[in-house]
Amino acid sequence: MNPLQQKIIRRIKKEGPITFRTFMEMALYEPEFGYYMSKDIKIGREGDFYTSSHMHPVFGVMIGKQIEEMWEIMGKPSAFQIVEMGSGAGYLCKDILDYYKGFKGLRGQGVEEEKNIFKYIQYIIIELNPAMREQQKKLLADYSDKIRWVASLKELNNIRGCILSNELLDAFPVHLIEMEDEIKEVFVSADGEALKEIKEKPATSEISDYIKEFSIELTKHYRTEINLDIKKWLNAVNTALTEGFILTIDYGYPSHDYYDEDRNRGALLCYHKHQIVEDPYQNIGEQDITAHVNFSSLKKCGEELGIKTLGFCRQGTFLMSLGIDEEIANIHKNSADYLFEVARIKKLILPGTMGETHKVMIQYKGNGEPRLRGFSMKNQMKTL
Repeated sequence: MNPLQQKIIRRIKKEGPITFRTFMEMALYEPEFGYYMSKDIKIGREGDFYTSSHMHPVFGVMIGKQIEEMWEIMGKPSAFQIVEMGSGAGYLCKDILDYYKGFKGLRGQGVEEEKNIFKYIQYIIIELNPAMREQQKKLLADYSDKIRWVASLKELNNIRGCILSNELLDAFPVHLIEMEDEIKEVFVSADGEALKEIKEKPATSEISDYIKEFSIELTKHYRTEINLDIKKWLNAVNTALTEGFILTIDYGYPSHDYYDEDRNRGALLCYHKHQIVEDPYQNIGEQDITAHVNFSSLKKCGEELGIKTLGFCRQGTFLMSLGIDEEIANIHKNSADYLFEVARIKKLILPGTMGETHKVMIQYKGNGEPRLRGFSMKNQMKTL
């Protein structure tokens, strides 16, 4: 039994059963021992999962193009902040800044003209994990004058620019519920050194409010997740952001798809060494725990704060709209390893890959309702 499991069991013995949300929060974010707080966390080939930024630098180029358009829409301000939350190894930040600096090719092969936006950018990375922050600083050493690090959104105010996240919301702790004769919430209890689930009355009335809000119909034994932290996060974003865009990339569904009767075991998954693990109570602190995002809740919570949703679509469609085919053509002309590079890019855009599972949503705080190139081919906002 590792130290984190011991800590969880001690808490249960002292306070009684804890909600699954509390368990997930400790498993992922407990200082020193939680998965995202460990000094040993690895993402990519040597770790437990990939993100799109690990696939190919062109992903960062496309995101950079969309953010550049945002800067233009805002009137090309002389101070424009990009705030990235949960930036992992730092590749997305590097690839965006490389693109603005004028580098091209596989992470910096060859130089073109520097983009006008580059001199006006301040890049802010929000990173809780001190060890991960040091890794990012090494990778991004060439841009040390452009980047600053903070530990929380609460440290920021008067942001004008873009708040960016790639696979952040799926790692927010969730409540687990299951329908019996009435709605029950999953709590985690202890039986000696083992953790076990018990089902009790929901710990908060916000769960039943959420179910009503999204007209969720649960049949007997239907089990699913409720993410209440998205609303808290958007409140914090709204406080920090004076004017600009919120660009969210994650895997998930509109509410009617998320809570479809066929998805009766929910979307909670764990990842350990690139393998899917269905049991969240093993490898505690050593495996990722995720749940898909209900993008309808992200839209609704934003609108309640006066934040407009500008677009929603699959990642592949978004990247195609931004001209990823033009970048593939450039790679064909200039790369000695074209087939290898294109094979990786395909995983960003094609059906059955991240291009289909991952969705992109952009919200806006400001005047008017700007049109963005990323949604020029298809905008599925009405499905939300």
